[in-house]
Amino acid sequence: MISLAGRDILHGWGKFVFTGIGLGLLIGVTLTMAGVYRGMVDDAKVLLDNSGADLWVVQKDTLGPYAESSSIYDDTWRSIRGVQGVAEATNVTYLTMQVRHGDRDVRAMVTGVVMGEPGSSGWPPYLVSGRHITRGHYEAVADLATGIRIGEQIKIRRNTYTVVGLTRRMISSSGDPMIFIPIKDAQQAQFLKDNDAIIQQRRRTEQNPTINRPGFPELLEAVIASQSVNQFVNAVLVKVKSGDHAKDVAESIRRWQRLQVYDRAQMEDILVSKLIATSAKQIGMFLVILAVVSAAIVAFIIYTLTMGKIREIAVLKLIGTRNRTIASMIVQQALGLGVIGFVVGKISATFWAPFFPKHVLLESGDALRGFLAIVVICILASVVAIWAALKVDPAEAIGG
Repeated sequence: MISLAGRDILHGWGKFVFTGIGLGLLIGVTLTMAGVYRGMVDDAKVLLDNSGADLWVVQKDTLGPYAESSSIYDDTWRSIRGVQGVAEATNVTYLTMQVRHGDRDVRAMVTGVVMGEPGSSGWPPYLVSGRHITRGHYEAVADLATGIRIGEQIKIRRNTYTVVGLTRRMISSSGDPMIFIPIKDAQQAQFLKDNDAIIQQRRRTEQNPTINRPGFPELLEAVIASQSVNQFVNAVLVKVKSGDHAKDVAESIRRWQRLQVYDRAQMEDILVSKLIATSAKQIGMFLVILAVVSAAIVAFIIYTLTMGKIREIAVLKLIGTRNRTIASMIVQQALGLGVIGFVVGKISATFWAPFFPKHVLLESGDALRGFLAIVVICILASVVAIWAALKVDPAEAIGG
């Protein structure tokens, strides 16, 4: 029985192998789409891991700082630091923008970090080369995915920064590489206006009779000075003391500071179920379409291969071969085709995944589920092919 299926495959091995390769490429695309979704979820988790925070304190009634805009005063961390159970409270800003590097623009998430010791919240947890930021202005640490090297200069808004260190796998939830700069520079880049806007704002302020009162020039000067200073950050990253519960600390901050606080589980839910939800639905639709197309193609290939040797099957029936033997031959060939397709698809997906602009995470669980799905599809397709083959009258098949 096994020899019968094997000899038939060897008789037309070229057609069989190339059919399996073509099927494998389609399976590889399906596995890659699943890997893209897994990569998006992994990017979100890596972003939270790299922040080094247990709690995220943001503007009230917002989902910030990754999903929505959030602005809180930059001195809020002082009062948060005094809450029982808080070990560390650090300001941070996030701004996704185009960074100028030479003659090209790099899409990146610019992160403003507070000057401190490496390992503090918001800082990249490790460097692959170079050093951390040591100056309060005009130094940057970039992710390798930006294509920027140590010593090169980048332009963020109006200022130029020298890259002094490189890190790896520091990305936003959308897959954009991160660039770290001092928080004062980040505040200026994110919140302060350009020169023309500043001039217009000052002109409007001078025309306001409530502010520009005769005999009180110091009032106008004080208002203009306050407009020239940025006092906001996007979030405060909080580390909880060992032995304290993050939920209890979060509740205390909500009660006394009147701010929104998220723990790790809540922030992960925001990133996965809200921020990348639309992209996940799109990928899910593609997966469904690819699965249906793959199943249809597998069924068509197996049916065509079976009908292509209907005369040989008819001869086998005339010489007394049992229907069970013929059915086993068809099933074995269908499973062989599925195995070849899966192996080719897995190898193909593994090969081209690193070249994708998005992070592709190929998990063994998805591969196992894909293999089982292929086995089921091959068996169902072979059942249809067996029914059609055994229904044909041998005499008519040979005579035709």
